[in-house]
Amino acid sequence: MQRKLALAVIAAAGLTLATGTPAFSHGYTTSPPSRSYRCAQQQVANCGSIQYEPQSVEGPKGFPSAGPADGHICSANHSEFSQLDDPRGGTWPAASMTSGASYNFTWTFTAIHATTSFRYFITKTSYDPTKPLTRAALESTPFLTQNYNGSRPPNPVTHRGTLPTRHGRQLILAVWDIADTTNAFYSCSDVVFS
Repeated sequence: MQRKLALAVIAAAGLTLATGTPAFSHGYTTSPPSRSYRCAQQQVANCGSIQYEPQSVEGPKGFPSAGPADGHICSANHSEFSQLDDPRGGTWPAASMTSGASYNFTWTFTAIHATTSFRYFITKTSYDPTKPLTRAALESTPFLTQNYNGSRPPNPVTHRGTLPTRHGRQLILAVWDIADTTNAFYSCSDVVFS
């Protein structure tokens, strides 16, 4: 009897894994370090609950024509992650970048999901790091796109791309578009170009 019960539990678990659920799909950028990653690493104080779940910045996909509202892009419209939208007077720790150089962009996942693409946007030269992120502050076209056509990326995954020409403090928005849900993951990274 116990063996039959054990086999039934294993079969049910296998069915659950085979069908998959989007709730287990999460990730964030570690290179350049995202705001959520910096919070989880305790490099920034007063982060709220994002420090315990940096992988959970998930919101509607379709950016930039859809997706999170202006001023709430970095939190993906999650009020419990609103600390990510706070520009903190432009004092978020920033990764050093070299204008026009090649760079490895890295995502880390707590679970991997079927993927449409990864897209990387950068702020315009007129960007004001003391204000919450808006679409008007970002270039409308990604400077790097990696298409996956529904396949699952490795964990972690790295995309090599060329950085745009910029000077001073900027922000890179990485968007991970999920293939079989209506959502995407949003990852904001503060950077400074020398």
